[in-house]
Amino acid sequence: MMIENKTPGKSEGQTFSITNRYVELKVISDHHFRKQTHQEHEALAAAGELNEYRLQRRIKGELERIAPDRLFRWCFQSHCLPLSVMVSGVAGVGKTTLVQKFIFDWATGKHYQKFAFVFFFKFREVNEQKMSLESLICQTYPHLRDKLPRVLEDPEKLLFIFDGLDESKTDLKLRRGGSHELCMNPGDVKPVTVIVASLLKQTLLKGCSVLLTSRPSKLTSLEPGVFHRVASIVGFLSKERERYFSMFFGDERVSREAFAYVRDSQVLYTLCYNPSYCWITCTALKPCFIARAGRPQPAPKTVTQLFRMRDTLISVGWLAEYGITDRTLVFQPHHLQVANVVFSPFLTGFLVENPQAEGSSQVTYSFLHLTIQEFFAALVHYLDYKEDKFRDTMAKVRSCKEGDYEIFSCFLAGLSHPATRMPLEKYVGQLKFSAEATHKVIGWLSKTNYEELQSREDPEGKRRLMNILNLLFESRNSQLVRDVVGKDAHMDFSELYLMPVDCTVLAYVLSCCEEIQRLTLDSCFIQNEGLERLRPELHKVRELR
Repeated sequence: MMIENKTPGKSEGQTFSITNRYVELKVISDHHFRKQTHQEHEALAAAGELNEYRLQRRIKGELERIAPDRLFRWCFQSHCLPLSVMVSGVAGVGKTTLVQKFIFDWATGKHYQKFAFVFFFKFREVNEQKMSLESLICQTYPHLRDKLPRVLEDPEKLLFIFDGLDESKTDLKLRRGGSHELCMNPGDVKPVTVIVASLLKQTLLKGCSVLLTSRPSKLTSLEPGVFHRVASIVGFLSKERERYFSMFFGDERVSREAFAYVRDSQVLYTLCYNPSYCWITCTALKPCFIARAGRPQPAPKTVTQLFRMRDTLISVGWLAEYGITDRTLVFQPHHLQVANVVFSPFLTGFLVENPQAEGSSQVTYSFLHLTIQEFFAALVHYLDYKEDKFRDTMAKVRSCKEGDYEIFSCFLAGLSHPATRMPLEKYVGQLKFSAEATHKVIGWLSKTNYEELQSREDPEGKRRLMNILNLLFESRNSQLVRDVVGKDAHMDFSELYLMPVDCTVLAYVLSCCEEIQRLTLDSCFIQNEGLERLRPELHKVRELR
């Protein structure tokens, strides 16, 4: 069973079988993962449609479609039955859900009955701990304590799943020459990442199988060849999105209306390739399409507006902000105390309790999804503006590597527009949105060096330009766009995949400008949907390539 999180005003969440909500995810082979340098938030905006295009054109070529029940079947690329498998995907694309469905199917006898035991751990729950593999298992599965020596006698019947490598604060010790640090026995006390590396390297429980999940950004630091199979989740294609809406709403008429609305909302439809965004969108749209007292709520139009449905507290915002800047996703009770957060049913719409183990009174807390944490981290700067904290956070944003803070920055830009903030005002009571914060955010965006951006010819530079345009799109500030882009601007996106969502952003920027000197779209693989979005604004381009 799965439990959908509680919402404010309800005593408990909705419980349902995973089979009633699970929609098949597209998983493909991806043995060139070390060559992928794109950031995960670039993929957030592009990967769904891009991979749909790639799958349709190349599914019979170098891309191998992998059903979840074939992850440990014969791998043609490594020419072996894999013992170590990496499943990669961007935030919210369904890595954890895929693993949960994998375990569910194993437990119900549908596949992989060669495994007598499947052990599931989350990196975020075992960060920075030193223990033995035996202790790790007993901590999570205390009922196996007396039977553990016998359980570990036959490693070939064991599968270890470690979810969320990107949430680990330390790297896996996989480099050559580091074997002296690895575990040899289940009782060896080491950091958890060393235990995982030992299982992967087969110095511990030789013959066991290991499955890891991670965001793409973590893969480039791993030693090539350590995984027998590397697979990427590309999320929902068009039919899967529609099916998810049907399963979520239940009522066929309502699901059709909601899906049709999202199809018309260009940004939301593209983002719904990501199952987590699909769920957030459906949750936000539910009260809009199911009439209450004959008056459905107005439907949101932008990504930022999706998150206006929740009440918020300043203390929760600062907790979220601390987590974003300190790379903390799981909060201990003392974190809540420092932030003056008192956990209550009111908070269960976005903050959840994570019991540590059966019979234990210890509990940790995490936001329902990282995206919600990033929203509250942005929102708190408007509700409780502190110049020193804002300055420190923006310094980290400016100095971070490409991809970090990107969703946070989108929310920060989006909340600067009065129309986006207006629906939130009735939820925050007497709290007012800081005019100073709005001024600072607009000032930050206005300092964008557009001339430097447009002069870069490398793919990373072109994607960086598109990301900046996306921030301007979220701000919905036409004067700001004109000030940043200028009068003699040119844009070169040649050989960069431009998805429909990119074309939506680009069309908005063009609509704000009087004229663009040159727009280069050579080899951008823009399909009909993207062209339709650009067409009304192309008359403003003097030279189109």
